[in-house]
Amino acid sequence: MQGTVDGFSYGLVTPVVAYLMASLGGALGLRCTTRSMLVAHSWRPGWLALGSAAIGSGIWTMHFVAMMGFTVKQAPIHYDKPITFASLGVAIVMVGIGIFIVGYKGTKGTALFTGGTITGLGIASMHYLGMAGMRLNGRLEYNTATVAASVVIAMVAATAALWAAGQVRGFLWSVGASLVMGLAVSGMHYTGMAALSVHLHDTAATAAGDSPAALLWPMLVGPLAFLLLAAVVVMFDPLMVMGKPALSPAESKPGVPAHPAVHHQAHRPPLRPARQPGRRSYRTPQNR
Repeated sequence: MQGTVDGFSYGLVTPVVAYLMASLGGALGLRCTTRSMLVAHSWRPGWLALGSAAIGSGIWTMHFVAMMGFTVKQAPIHYDKPITFASLGVAIVMVGIGIFIVGYKGTKGTALFTGGTITGLGIASMHYLGMAGMRLNGRLEYNTATVAASVVIAMVAATAALWAAGQVRGFLWSVGASLVMGLAVSGMHYTGMAALSVHLHDTAATAAGDSPAALLWPMLVGPLAFLLLAAVVVMFDPLMVMGKPALSPAESKPGVPAHPAVHHQAHRPPLRPARQPGRRSYRTPQNR
């Protein structure tokens, strides 16, 4: 029997809150990525790790806030807790790989494409692993074309967000990049949910696992506490807000020297001594 799926049982509340959570995680993570480009290499891994954890936490929180509004009318939904929290680890690790590539190699060419692709795949992996942890008296089936479209949306939008974060042009650029990142996560989520269909079993057995409400508290308290902590770090670091380095790095443009030119005084030949009056200089024919 075909199940009746409703992804908006609370109206626009869950989509809006989910989008805001994804944008918040993206804003913090992308600012940390920008900040890593303005510091010495010894501090860069810490900023990139903080950014990866912020984006991964925002993605995970967004997903399960959105899933609070997902229901199947003929069957209650439960979640397998280990798989659910494993999806958080997958999000942080895969997004971290993409962030570290961009943080060390820059936001151009192959590095940007590779970092954006891996980040987008991390978003998609988190979503479908989280869906694999869903338990109900039925079977989940996905439309392959729609799933592929959701993955492409995640990769393209994640690449655009990383590019914008790498421009280091101030706070407004980071806000725009975080909105794009929120769009990537939300667009990927709801496109993936559109690919889902539920086929219910004829038996009346109850699926094992925790209810969505049982996951609400750890979902909100854990990742949200981390996001608030990351927000405090951002607010109290002026470079995170202004996006300007304390010391301007040397330009690598052709024709621009990496160090200021040092002008040396030209060596002039010594002046010939003036002739003393009353003395004549006799020159032989060879010296003329």
